[in-house]
Amino acid sequence: MTADRPGPARDDVLGYFDTLSNRGRWGDDDELGTLNLITDGVRMAAARSVRHGRSVSCAWEITAPEEMERSTTVCPCAADMPGAEDMPVPGFRDDRRWGFANEQVSLNCHGNTVTHIDAPCHLMWDGEMYNGRPHTFVDAETGSAWAAVTAAANGIITRGVLLDVAGARGVPWLEPGQGVFPEDLEEAERRQGVRVRSGDAVLLRTGGGRVRHQGGAAGGVTQAGWHASCLPWLHEREVALIGADTPQDVQPSGYDGVLMPVHAVSLVAMGLWMLDNCDLEACRAAAAELGQWDFHLSVAPVRYAGAIGSPVNPIATF
Repeated sequence: MTADRPGPARDDVLGYFDTLSNRGRWGDDDELGTLNLITDGVRMAAARSVRHGRSVSCAWEITAPEEMERSTTVCPCAADMPGAEDMPVPGFRDDRRWGFANEQVSLNCHGNTVTHIDAPCHLMWDGEMYNGRPHTFVDAETGSAWAAVTAAANGIITRGVLLDVAGARGVPWLEPGQGVFPEDLEEAERRQGVRVRSGDAVLLRTGGGRVRHQGGAAGGVTQAGWHASCLPWLHEREVALIGADTPQDVQPSGYDGVLMPVHAVSLVAMGLWMLDNCDLEACRAAAAELGQWDFHLSVAPVRYAGAIGSPVNPIATF
């Protein structure tokens, strides 16, 4: 168990792979998982959450060289570029004022720093992915042929709800190793005057973003986050997407042999998509100022063929 309070037994958590499973719920060929809960009606209701017209980003800026490698080419005058005289484009070599910059960027879409989305194919349990597909559907060269990030090619548009658990506990941030439990979620709902409903995205604020803004480490061996006991709550409320200002799972999880139970049960059994490493400080400030803790949330993964995740910039509009 986590240091601050007990939780369900290990066997009960392992049982979540069966009791919380959405396998076959939306058909044997479903790759969307809980995104099926975002119906047309849910999206229309999300639009009605826009009452002030203010938008804020819920992502961290990706920097070089810490999180990415960048190779940039700058040509201030195209006509002076080597080989320009041989370019086939008519008029190109005669335009002596036109210049450009080009770049190639590479980064790890996962980890503890970049704000990204996890598709259901990101994890396996006993060799299986969401909806019972085998791990062999993922190939080192072509990526995943099942439940990849391209399943969300039309974007994720829904009502977002920020649950400020650090605020509900009256602390600037949760300490590393402190888990968030269902009673914390309900206390945050009560204090904020909001209730999570079917098809919502729930963004969990532990205060980890505040720590990081002040120069603290981002995630790691020990971190605050969702406790496994929240999984039945998320299933019962029919949450479509979860996010956190940490890499999600409280660490250590408190369960031997189950390193990240929230990740594993969510992605493999529930098909619950995840936003890791959000920066929720601006969102929290806007929500507190406006007295509004729900908002229109827009997430648009890059359509990388076969990718198991994508860097994203979630936008909350109040």
